[in-house]
Amino acid sequence: METNLLYNEPYRELFRDNYPLLLGASKFCPKRLFCKGTLPSADKIGIAMVGTRRPTASAEELCRRLVASLKGTNAIVISGLAQGIDCYCHKAALEAGIPTIAVLAQGLDAKIDGERATIAERILQAGGALLSEYESDTPAYKGNFIARNRIISGLSQATLVVQSRQKGGALLTAQFCLDEDKPLLAIPGNFDCDLYSGTNALLDSGRAKPVFIPESLRSVAGVPFLEGAKIEQLTTCGVQLSSAAQKVFDRFNGFRKTFSELQEDFDFKAPELLAILTELEISGLVTSKDNFQFYFNGA
Repeated sequence: METNLLYNEPYRELFRDNYPLLLGASKFCPKRLFCKGTLPSADKIGIAMVGTRRPTASAEELCRRLVASLKGTNAIVISGLAQGIDCYCHKAALEAGIPTIAVLAQGLDAKIDGERATIAERILQAGGALLSEYESDTPAYKGNFIARNRIISGLSQATLVVQSRQKGGALLTAQFCLDEDKPLLAIPGNFDCDLYSGTNALLDSGRAKPVFIPESLRSVAGVPFLEGAKIEQLTTCGVQLSSAAQKVFDRFNGFRKTFSELQEDFDFKAPELLAILTELEISGLVTSKDNFQFYFNGA
């Protein structure tokens, strides 16, 4: 279906000093880049989400939950508009009101088929962007996809491989991520399922960090909540903090404190303070790797 923005909006050429997100500083930065749509602001954090074109039956819901964990942040979902995981992630971002960028392996005036065209149009309508290093109506040659993958990684702060066999484009994107020493994340799965053989191999070798629970993607990727966003999200879900927990969080939101420092600022006895910290940790507002230092807002 030929829709207005997708086929009637002219593409424009970008130059390296105005490439979006982290791409201008990437060692895989392309010599040229073309764009349709709206580029993200400088404060956005790109999270690449990639995977197989033929995922499991539950993959679409998995992608929804992963993307939903980024609500209330400055994250922007980056993928390649390929059938399967890529499209699921773009659609999930659109449904969640999260900006998304599709990096194409073809020119921006080349025809896009089926549902992919509908998603591309929705991305433009929602204020996202389509990017490519290929001019005009250049078709999607096989070698273009490998080159496209380096741009997906180059734009992003971290890359998540959702599902992948032991060979595939998603693992090439993962390698580009590792080559730049950026965080690589992967979803573990059934060891008998071929569609998780690639992600399990990344985890087994220690090259990727696991995301065991979809809702923890935000914290594993190191994306902080915007001020007040987490409280609003909890309230929407029917979770209410105690007045004491709310008081502690409001005081230290965005800071890192030791247990002793918290005791110095409040009159709570140790058991009471431990109960408050447990409440905040369960709510996702505080994290601690050693039970000594506590990170408020999970940053």
